[in-house]
Amino acid sequence: MEDNSTFAVGHLALGYITGKASSKPLNVNVNLPLLFLASVISDVDLLIPGLKHRGPTHSLTMFFLLFIPALMVYGKRAVPYFIAAVQHSLLGDYLTGGGTQLLWPVTSNWYGIGITITSLTNVYLEWTVFLMSLTLMLKTKDFWTLFRHHPSNLMLTIPVLTLILPALLSFPLAVPLELIIPHLIYLTLLSVSALIDLKYLLENI
Repeated sequence: MEDNSTFAVGHLALGYITGKASSKPLNVNVNLPLLFLASVISDVDLLIPGLKHRGPTHSLTMFFLLFIPALMVYGKRAVPYFIAAVQHSLLGDYLTGGGTQLLWPVTSNWYGIGITITSLTNVYLEWTVFLMSLTLMLKTKDFWTLFRHHPSNLMLTIPVLTLILPALLSFPLAVPLELIIPHLIYLTLLSVSALIDLKYLLENI
């Protein structure tokens, strides 16, 4: 598997876990769709022709600079989203594949441990964080919150797209069969949440 492969489940799960965990000591109520969006926004490079995957959009340097205005305006309320965003590179992509350009543009060096993304080790890691996130969502009742109408639910269309990108960008399917179930569960959860809001909007036009 080339190093431009990506599995959204691990990013979404880690983004939710780290963002939610950081919100508790800060006493911040997080917006769940925004948290999921922040966790995968780095992968926008997959849709930009000529831009290397896991390059500039995965840079911690860039995230610090981009989040400065949000931190100045919203203070501690912006912190969980910042953490959800940087975990994508610092935890997810640092561990698997060909690494990431963590410090671009300061340096164009690539950093990473290099666990093969389709390896059994990564499959175990993806399943572990997926089950942890699902358990936390059920314990905090966030799972059911996603099935309630909220205008921000439409932001979930972007995380949904990252879940189906492996199927759209490659044939045969890039996602290992062992990870199909967590992908489908996240895809269903986030898609239904977005559709609930879309239905509400259409009924109130």
